[in-house]
Amino acid sequence: MKQFVVGLVVLLLMQLAIGTAADSTAVNVEAQSITIALSQEPPNLNSLRATDLLSFFVLGHVNEGLVRYGRRGRLVPGVAESWQITPSSMTFTLRADARWSDGTAVVAEDFVFSWRRMIDPKVAAPYASTMFPILNAERVHKGELPIQALGVRAEGNQLIVDLQTPCGYCLAVMAHSAFFPIKQSFYAAQADKYGAEAEYLLYNGPFMLTDWTHGSRLSMKKNPFYWQREEIHLNEINVGYITADNRTRLNLFRDQQIAVARLGAETVKDAAKSGLRLRTFPSGGMAYLGFNHRQGRQTAKVDVRRAIASTFDSEEFVNKIIAIPGYRSTQSFFPSWVQGVDGKFVDEFPIATKPVSNVQARKLLIDADAASASLTLLTTTSPTGTKIAEYLQGVLKSELGLDVKVDQQTLKQYLARREAGEFDIVVSSWYPDFDDIVTYADLLASYNGNNRGRYNNDRYDAVLKTLQSSLDRGDRMKAAAELQSIIMDDVPLIPMAETGSAYLQHPQLKGVVRRVLGADPDYTYARVVEPRP
Repeated sequence: MKQFVVGLVVLLLMQLAIGTAADSTAVNVEAQSITIALSQEPPNLNSLRATDLLSFFVLGHVNEGLVRYGRRGRLVPGVAESWQITPSSMTFTLRADARWSDGTAVVAEDFVFSWRRMIDPKVAAPYASTMFPILNAERVHKGELPIQALGVRAEGNQLIVDLQTPCGYCLAVMAHSAFFPIKQSFYAAQADKYGAEAEYLLYNGPFMLTDWTHGSRLSMKKNPFYWQREEIHLNEINVGYITADNRTRLNLFRDQQIAVARLGAETVKDAAKSGLRLRTFPSGGMAYLGFNHRQGRQTAKVDVRRAIASTFDSEEFVNKIIAIPGYRSTQSFFPSWVQGVDGKFVDEFPIATKPVSNVQARKLLIDADAASASLTLLTTTSPTGTKIAEYLQGVLKSELGLDVKVDQQTLKQYLARREAGEFDIVVSSWYPDFDDIVTYADLLASYNGNNRGRYNNDRYDAVLKTLQSSLDRGDRMKAAAELQSIIMDDVPLIPMAETGSAYLQHPQLKGVVRRVLGADPDYTYARVVEPRP
């Protein structure tokens, strides 16, 4: 009888397991579809306004610029089938089969319109300063010239870009979503609604956004008009869940409901104990504490910033607070993957630190008349955001006697408050937009729209110009080293860690590209394969 009961239980468990696999929504071989989860809803799918990774992730799948990143992380042709670059210009020849999702051709005028919108001072596009190497871009952005003076024009199937200064990294910039084309007639018809709903966007990338239920789900389906559609295997990427909870995502993965699960510190341990195959990826970003430099803020005082910086321990932060494989401690705002002259920049230009004692740090606060200051720390409503806030709150109280009020917000509200300067300190991160050290260095330019703390240093701006315009790599890296010294001395921000990611991926999902640059993860060339027998 006992053997019969045991056998019946085993049979029932086997049937349950088979049923669970058959009912899985994580992957579907026949339909070539996958279901994934996002931690937050993309706050902005207007390519002129987007600044966050979630928006970049979606935009990178549904739209395409002149170039894109291929399977191996290298720049490959996108809308442009070829290009020629000189110290004074860039000429892109557009492919004849590039199409919008309404079937009309993507033309050079679509790029001219989009770029003019981006540089228009009335638009206040966050990435406008990225265009400054283009002829007249800076003067147009300052309102000194009309937008028609921007050095970009359409000539037949070619886009001609005249440069203000030589720019050795400008081809890589073309892959960023801020430089995507926009069809003028469609944009005008949507007015302020452009990018707010799935139907208020036009697509020229591998996928189209076909459904967007805010706060709940969204769906991307294969674009039948995409020029390279034969190489796209997935028919649908379904974002079935939007949740910031790491535990929920792990459980969804275990239940065969999602094909990829990003993990947090606590779920990394659970996944490892469960025997799940843990994958790690150094994502190339820089986690940092940004300071508000606006007049009247305590953090506008350099001594306050130096005192706070003296209390931060990157090793402790990475190993005890974040505790996620892939994260690395750092002292520099320029991450370890960035190239220098002959090797890695951080190896060629190491930082020499000068320890500051608690007594010295408290004296800095007294000298700045900030010994009893109360500061507001802005972060997101997520488990990781909570852990970081509690850690910083405790350290600043115990080491410096500072009271810190934590302001936790949803991603959309966090971005709005950060842009408005409603913080003293903000927990933030910066991910590379293109393959050059400039992508980190220009964040602190006084004219950069992404410089949310409004840091302004004339010397920094002047040295940055050398980094941006010189074609001599040695001179460029010496300029970057000087910028690094300014950051260490003036403390406009505190580098916390180089970011990493720990995640799980369904064994039937293949071809997913993880990389530092471009949309990440990239499912453009992914596919679902049959399960192993």
